[in-house]
Amino acid sequence: MRGAGEPPLLASLPEPQETLTQTDWARLDHAYGSAADAPGILVALLDPDPAVRTKALDDLHGVLHHQNTLYEATGPTALYVAAILPDPRTTRTVGKTRQDFPGNMRAELLAWIASVANEVTDAADTVRRRCRLSLDDYPPAVAIRKTRPLLFAAVFTYADDDDRHVREAAIAACIPLLDDPLLLHRRATLAPLVRQVLGTSELWQHRERAIDALDAWGEDSSGIEGQRNAFLFCDTDMSPDSSPWRAGPREGCSEEPPF
Repeated sequence: MRGAGEPPLLASLPEPQETLTQTDWARLDHAYGSAADAPGILVALLDPDPAVRTKALDDLHGVLHHQNTLYEATGPTALYVAAILPDPRTTRTVGKTRQDFPGNMRAELLAWIASVANEVTDAADTVRRRCRLSLDDYPPAVAIRKTRPLLFAAVFTYADDDDRHVREAAIAACIPLLDDPLLLHRRATLAPLVRQVLGTSELWQHRERAIDALDAWGEDSSGIEGQRNAFLFCDTDMSPDSSPWRAGPREGCSEEPPF
């Protein structure tokens, strides 16, 4: 889904198998040391066994992007995840708890990309700079920033998907990617979708995301109903950690890199 008059990208995503075989995973790190086991995790995302692919999705979050941290292995993982989005196997279901957002594997992968992209936004960098840190000095963050145009091209394809959960996850994932200088002009294209799709979502997290994005972009967010219940997290089965952008820049300055 590319707007009329949009120039084609000068580069394209590597094929999934290329990323698996040409990345020296053993030399990269993740939350538990060497990322030599990363290819197994990634291949398992498309496993026919729902229990296997649910475990792989858990590892995608808990090993390769643990507590929203960016590791050396997170960058090539993001390229792989974006590249498998068109695979029909991503429309399979995954195990859910009451704390999870609804949707199939494709929606989950889009939400994961959103979480990764949220860690390298301008707002995230501003918070780090208050702590005398900078994303420019953290190689995993630099690597993710360089891939944002490629990730956006892969994600935006699903902004008009027939599946409402996929469509919402795709638009939500586009938002943080549009902080890339090469993509700023695409905000005008995305704003109506943010308003019409996220702004009318049954999930208050998506509606709040729509308000925040439109306000930040200088667009009209009036009429979108945000979350008015101040005690929501006590009253609902969905915890704040279930949000695909749950990372959010931290205000504290106590942690050293990796962030």
